[in-house]
Amino acid sequence: MFSRRSFAGLLPAALLLPGTRAHAQGKVATLVVPFSPGGGHDSMARLLAPAVGEKLGQQVIVDNKPGANGMVGAELVARGKPDGSVILFASPAETVIAPTVYKSMRYDPFKDLLPVTLAGTTPIAIVAHPSTGIKTLADLLAQAKQKNGLAYGTPGEGSSQHLAGAWLSQLAGVKLTHVPYKGAAPATNDVVAGHIPLAIVGMAPVLPFIKSGKLTAVAVTARERVMWAKDVPTVRESPGMAAFEAWHWEGVMVPAGTPAATVQAIQAAFAAALNQPTIRAKLAEIGIDPVGSKTAEFASFLAADRDRFAKMFSYTGLTPQ
Repeated sequence: MFSRRSFAGLLPAALLLPGTRAHAQGKVATLVVPFSPGGGHDSMARLLAPAVGEKLGQQVIVDNKPGANGMVGAELVARGKPDGSVILFASPAETVIAPTVYKSMRYDPFKDLLPVTLAGTTPIAIVAHPSTGIKTLADLLAQAKQKNGLAYGTPGEGSSQHLAGAWLSQLAGVKLTHVPYKGAAPATNDVVAGHIPLAIVGMAPVLPFIKSGKLTAVAVTARERVMWAKDVPTVRESPGMAAFEAWHWEGVMVPAGTPAATVQAIQAAFAAALNQPTIRAKLAEIGIDPVGSKTAEFASFLAADRDRFAKMFSYTGLTPQ
């Protein structure tokens, strides 16, 4: 899928000392974001990194490693040193969806990575450029039928947003053409610029554009309306769509073999950061619900989510690549 690269020397050889509060000179942990800068994942990671680093007693730097729908960054972490020096800011794409979408992978997310915490969840939004005249899901489906299809951008092939669009296309019986990007930010930028009519992305990158009127919020894919956009209906509210539900999440994972004490220290640091009122307020501004779950809870969540996305994938009519 992508060439094997040598990871020697790419990551700081820092040793994370669980529970320490002393700032040691030269010790750095890398928080790998497997998508381009500017999206919800990146924004959340950069917001959390200083607070997490303060709790751990060392610097935490964010490093964007986009490519192969998150798998470039995930493989880098999977092959990293299991000492807390490299951390994955994970998404569904490269962890629970990829094993269903791809026949072979260069890492096994359930064997080569350890769950640490579910950091947050965010609803997926369907947005349109105002020039399209699309204001409702009914408008969208009508135009798709009239024009024999509409294009929609997502953060990447096999992402939760891609599967949501494919499932919507199948349920509604319309043609929606997927346009993959290397993250939510470039997909959002292209629909804001009018290069594509639609985007299906997490709420975080599009919420400012919805508020400013540069994008029209058509629907959200969550089970219920979201607090940041209560006037935007869910897809489920439309006729024939009662079974539809999709969401996105942000999680923390580390290489397999990382000591339990180190995993606990990282979990505690993220949970503490996510509990800070200022951070929670800033996350609310970009449409992310902070969680900070226990490690065992996140492990159970991942197993259930893998089954849920496998079922969603079967609805799309797509075949593993």
